[in-house]
Amino acid sequence: MNTTIEIPADAKVLIIDDEAANVALLTRLLQREGFQRLSSTFDPRSGLDMFRDIKPDIVLLDLMMPHIDGFQLLEAFSRLVGPHNFVPIVVLTADTSITTRRRALSLGAKDFLVKPLDAVETVLRIVNLLETRFLFLELQRLTGDIVDGGVR
Repeated sequence: MNTTIEIPADAKVLIIDDEAANVALLTRLLQREGFQRLSSTFDPRSGLDMFRDIKPDIVLLDLMMPHIDGFQLLEAFSRLVGPHNFVPIVVLTADTSITTRRRALSLGAKDFLVKPLDAVETVLRIVNLLETRFLFLELQRLTGDIVDGGVR
């Protein structure tokens, strides 16, 4: 994949999806692109702790899950990240309704991937958002306004 900046292979990716097949697909796609630091969970109840512990560079988040849905996690992640940081969250959903899109965007989602996932589009969107993430971190470094991993 050719990008305008180098995306570190050690970029931290967090995948939260209750469907094992989706996690396996995303893991394979990202490993094939050279990503090495992939974390995932099938249980959304562990998502918030994993987010705090891992301090991911990007989150791939299913919306419709048992116990805690993606909307609740989006809201919690947005509070942790705060308004002056950038950790992109990509929503994974089969629900393409305008209500779902608007709600997710209003809670902090930066992009959508529609299930079933298209492999090429998925990788391109992830790489594009990671490029923005690392440009943001570089700007923070240059201005001296650094927050630990973009997470409070």
